[in-house]
Amino acid sequence: MIVKATDEYLALLNQAVAREIQVSAQYMLQHTKMEKLKRKVIKENYLLESTTYDEFGALLKELAITEMKHLAQIMERIYILGGEATTKPEKVVIGNSMREFAELNLRAEEEALDLYRHIIEAAKGIGDRETWVMFSKIYSDEEEHLLKFQDYSEMENEPNLGETPDSEWRSIFGEEYVALLNKALASEISAVVQYTTQHEKAEGLERMRRKKNALEVITGKNKASVVSGVLKETFLQEMDHMEKIAERIYEIDRESIATVDPLPEVGNSVNDFIKLDRKAENYAIVLYRKVIAEATRLGDIKTKKLFEEIIQDEESHYWSFDDFLP
Repeated sequence: MIVKATDEYLALLNQAVAREIQVSAQYMLQHTKMEKLKRKVIKENYLLESTTYDEFGALLKELAITEMKHLAQIMERIYILGGEATTKPEKVVIGNSMREFAELNLRAEEEALDLYRHIIEAAKGIGDRETWVMFSKIYSDEEEHLLKFQDYSEMENEPNLGETPDSEWRSIFGEEYVALLNKALASEISAVVQYTTQHEKAEGLERMRRKKNALEVITGKNKASVVSGVLKETFLQEMDHMEKIAERIYEIDRESIATVDPLPEVGNSVNDFIKLDRKAENYAIVLYRKVIAEATRLGDIKTKKLFEEIIQDEESHYWSFDDFLP
């Protein structure tokens, strides 16, 4: 029998979920901002194929993916224990320099280690060995992350050269247009959280539901497991969209704003997931058509092409969810 998890215990695990959502988004957006920083400072050596900015940027992306894996593991455990995973992250803070990235992330990792020590002791206290083992491994990963950020936080800070002066061609990227791009970014972050949460919940539903017919028994699959696979493939694509939109915002020398909007809706059944995800894709398609229309009006060809590619993916997602409607 699985241990009985109290509300207080599940709330503790959800603190870990909120933190993992935060850092995975924070590290990925810092990764995308690195190119903007590179343009503002003198490279260590123009003859080098790789600079500190490239190395740290690659590390941030790697750690963002690791944190997303932690998130999935913790969510899955919450559902196995009979709880509901939160979709609200801790506040994401990006920073404006390589050293500031490291200092912010160092603080986030210190806070995570403190929380995870508490969770490990709580898991021991109620005899939840699986959660204890899982968080012991996650703790080890976070400790490695902390040590890596310590190295970068001790570097000399790069010179602050201020904002790049606007020129005529860049003047089209006004506040309202950048706000529209950030709204698209917020939509992608929301989708990543929603689909990740549903994927883990669907996995739990599949495990807890007995196979009802011969085909399910033979294949080892049911609707929950099939939808779970679709959700995993979909949230990986949404992460790619998130990265590309943030890169474009930084490429035009503007700032990304990390929010989760609209708030993710998870639902309580596979049919709920499908209806809510169809609704989320509809929202994205309508919004991205507005982005394309505005980019066309302004002559921002690169952003227009980017969102034309993204919207094709979103329409594919919409129809894949539509296929599962009861």
